[in-house]
Amino acid sequence: MKKLKEHFVIDKNGKRTAVIIPLEEYERWLEDIHDLAVVAERRSEPTVSFTELKRRLKKDGLL
Repeated sequence: MKKLKEHFVIDKNGKRTAVIIPLEEYERWLEDIHDLAVVAERRSEPTVSFTELKRRLKKDGLL
């Protein structure tokens, strides 16, 4: 795992108030947050077996 290189913004008392991270890392975090939100939204949907999923994908020409 790549070491995160963060920089902190501090106030006049030396307290950390914000963090600066590389844009690429920020974008990855946003994607992860989006993925988690989608999972949470779909939590109550019924599940589909792997076999059924493969059947549907083949039927739709995606597999």
